[in-house]
Amino acid sequence: MKDLFYGILELASQKKYSDIHLNTGYLPTVRNNSGQIEELTEVEVNGVIQKTSMLSLDDMKEIIELVIEKKGLEKFLIEHEVDGSYKYLEKERYRINCYVDSHGYSMAMRTIPKKIPTMEELGLWEQLKSLCKRSKWLILMTGPTGTGKSTNIAAMIDHINKTQSKHIITIEDPIEFEFENDKCLINQRQIGVHTESFASAIRASLREDPDIIVIGEMRDPETIRAAITLAETGHLVLSTLHTNDTVQTIDRIVDVFPSDQQNQVRMQFAMNLLGVVSQRLLPRSDTDGRIAAREILLNNDATRNLIISGKTNQLYSVLEIGQKSGMILMDKYLAALYKKGLINRETLVSFTRDKDNLDILGN
Repeated sequence: MKDLFYGILELASQKKYSDIHLNTGYLPTVRNNSGQIEELTEVEVNGVIQKTSMLSLDDMKEIIELVIEKKGLEKFLIEHEVDGSYKYLEKERYRINCYVDSHGYSMAMRTIPKKIPTMEELGLWEQLKSLCKRSKWLILMTGPTGTGKSTNIAAMIDHINKTQSKHIITIEDPIEFEFENDKCLINQRQIGVHTESFASAIRASLREDPDIIVIGEMRDPETIRAAITLAETGHLVLSTLHTNDTVQTIDRIVDVFPSDQQNQVRMQFAMNLLGVVSQRLLPRSDTDGRIAAREILLNNDATRNLIISGKTNQLYSVLEIGQKSGMILMDKYLAALYKKGLINRETLVSFTRDKDNLDILGN
């Protein structure tokens, strides 16, 4: 089973697949370069091509123990889920999640690129570089799972590391990209290994003399409130959230709090937000692979007033007219990709929010 597992990792490394899924009762599965789920029907093991078979419960237990070792396996068997990271030889690093489902044991593996891509390689625009120069406030990178949020933030941190002299603390679950100090001093902390929780690590960071704090994910009210407080006290804070667009991000942050606290949260958030970037990865029509589509909302007087007053639905209008200041509406970004022949009309229709204006966007 160990040899089969290594064969799967080797194939995924060669083909540059982003995700591997191993599930009890199923063939090994990957997310291919077009973003589609695909079964692996054969794999090379010790130099011999062999057909794959459905993974048994014992197979999965053996693989999971190989990846998270005995201590992690004990935690997994008690809690029925565990996060971690895994390095395959010196070739690839993976973010992993082991979990129990109706069929038995399962594991999802997400490839962490060895080389941190530059902001230019990712197509992150100049206005995002300008955000990296700010000394305080909150930058949020949002989007569904697997759309490159962590990669974007890593590129921004790498850019800061090469251009500024700052103290950066990252709080992650698990640590994904590994940074080497260049002009910056960078400390990376992993939940469950170096600290108990996001909230406790954030509280402790105030005593660690940081300039920039990276919070892997804003998962709960305590973490969100602590992140806003960090921004309020003169730190640049970067974090991620699983939301579909920039406006939904603001609603999600406010809605996690009890109704009697929401007005205060709106005020604090509006006064300390720098910008929200929402990203989707779409199948390309011109070649294999996927391409990023982004929506960028920057905080200005209009944005701030609409957040405070709770009129967030009107922020789409701010995005529509804010292009000169560096904002972009997702629908317009999608239309630009379509007109350049980078995505097809089916993708445009599928991901456009305002389908009433689809004919205008697509022409």
